[in-house]
Amino acid sequence: MPSPKIVILGTGGTIAGQAEASTQGVGYRAGQIRVEGLIAAVPDLPQIAAGRTGATLDAVQLAQIDSKDMDWQVWRSLLQALAAALDDAQIQALVVTHGTDTLEETAWLLQSVLQPRKPVVLTCAMRPATSLQADGPQNLRDAVAVAASGVAGVWVAAAGEVHAAQQVLKAHPYRLNALRSYEGGPCAFVEEGRVRWLSTPQTQQPWPAVQITQLLQRDELPWVEVLQSGALQSARAVQALVAAGVQGVVVAGTGNATVHEDLLQALLQARSQGVKVWCTTRCLEGPAVGGGDLLSGLASIDGISAVLRPGAGANELDTVLLPPSKARVAMMLALAVCS
Repeated sequence: MPSPKIVILGTGGTIAGQAEASTQGVGYRAGQIRVEGLIAAVPDLPQIAAGRTGATLDAVQLAQIDSKDMDWQVWRSLLQALAAALDDAQIQALVVTHGTDTLEETAWLLQSVLQPRKPVVLTCAMRPATSLQADGPQNLRDAVAVAASGVAGVWVAAAGEVHAAQQVLKAHPYRLNALRSYEGGPCAFVEEGRVRWLSTPQTQQPWPAVQITQLLQRDELPWVEVLQSGALQSARAVQALVAAGVQGVVVAGTGNATVHEDLLQALLQARSQGVKVWCTTRCLEGPAVGGGDLLSGLASIDGISAVLRPGAGANELDTVLLPPSKARVAMMLALAVCS
């Protein structure tokens, strides 16, 4: 019987970046080193992968981009590769090397669509591979340890911490521990190759195979934009987007998902014209709690691992209990499912 495998999929990012000097931590070129080179930088990675099951490592270079430039073509390729691997009985777990800039969106996409019954672990770096402070090798080692632990779900392993896809956000532009799970904190810590789990979020059913197939057949996802409410807000941005054919708008409201009156009226008008509109909060921690009875009016979004609080009246927006970056992904998926 063939031995189980842990497959590492490379997509680029800072973890695969190169700079002109080892002292250079910014101004580098992301996505330069192939995934095989990343593996070679961690001498005991095969032993970490072997764990208790004797798994061997395999590597696939799926893409080579700076994650700020993430597009549907790469997302679709990643979904296709992971869906096939999750159906392969020989593959025990998967690791994805990725840039930090859009990692939170990719993690949420994968968790929402796949709800994997195997570990899918994203990892990254805040310094290029050529840096004196290169954090990629340790992060990759930790990610493989998480993969070998056998805990199902989409995880992000970085700086010795393990975060759940729904909670993780990039919270700092430069520090090595740039990723954070607000409120709940990390789900686990990786210490000398050992994973110490604190909690594991409840998983849901994956999308039906036919629905995943339909998603992957799309040439593009629906057009959704994020706007932010604040002082001196006007209706002009919404009006311009509607005129250009936008299909959905997520507004990052102030405080408890409140929206400037001028912006609100434009959003309500957009909704009356068939544009999907959700509100969330621009606050760094916590979902918007809304008003009235907090236990009533909550609804799951069809096919998406997210919760929506419908507006109480014709002049209120629906509130999604996700940060803006993930809310946008959720809306794109919701529109794709419905169209």
